[in-house]
Amino acid sequence: MPVSGDREKSAAVCFREVDAQTMGFRTRSNVMPKLALPSVTLCAVTSVNVLATVAALEVCLNQVEFAQSLLLTDSDFYSSHPALTVVRIPRIQSANAYSRFMLNDLADHIRSDHCLIVQWDGFILDALQWDPTFLEFDYIGAPWPQFNDCQNVGNGGFSLRSRRLVEACRDARFRRSAAEDVAICRVNRTFLEEEYGLHFADQPTAQRFAFERSTPTSPTFGFHGIFNMINAVGSEKFWELYVGLDDKTTAFFDYRSLMSQIGQGPNPSARRMGLTADRLRHLLRGGKSST
Repeated sequence: MPVSGDREKSAAVCFREVDAQTMGFRTRSNVMPKLALPSVTLCAVTSVNVLATVAALEVCLNQVEFAQSLLLTDSDFYSSHPALTVVRIPRIQSANAYSRFMLNDLADHIRSDHCLIVQWDGFILDALQWDPTFLEFDYIGAPWPQFNDCQNVGNGGFSLRSRRLVEACRDARFRRSAAEDVAICRVNRTFLEEEYGLHFADQPTAQRFAFERSTPTSPTFGFHGIFNMINAVGSEKFWELYVGLDDKTTAFFDYRSLMSQIGQGPNPSARRMGLTADRLRHLLRGGKSST
């Protein structure tokens, strides 16, 4: 998807304070020395919401020095950030296509021992919460509260993965019948542990790493989920980011939660009407209903 005019500018980032031209965020770690992670590649894979994804990547780059930083996309987007490399890939047409890429093709692009996967709605919150023991695991993602067994770690939208795990997912015996994070962490977890000796983070470690569907009890390294964005960046910043999305589908799956949160910010009536109108257009185009 071509990007022109001001949108070709770097989506330079700021946590807690939006730059009107770049829709970025200013991290509180900007004035502190960056965390060095020379064995980790920062990586995002997308064909939609590219500007927002670049903003998320640059939030991370403002706080951490990585071995390499990759945006894998079919977009013609250009980033002026010196540490960010844009790699052209075939268009990701669907959630299923994203899962196929993550399981089959991601390994072609990772050279470091680990990779940190981010999405437009999941990125580093506080580099000060990094724990070097995270690198002892082959997979860490926010715990899933809907599962009460020993296979509830975890979410892939903001996740740390070893190259060994990424390569193991290409095994012909790996079952690809679910979303990629579920396929890795539930459907094939036992296989990956027994056949490859891979180690998944325990729940307490995963809770320190990130949160998604659970309320964190202490600061975390990162997060995932549009339903957490308002708390992460503030209502005003979230709304500026939301209106710039070219694919708002994820918002409609958490419509009620977002409606409630938007109601507590500025211009609640207008923003609720805007979100509702976007959702109705989505449904009229054949999109799935949200909860």
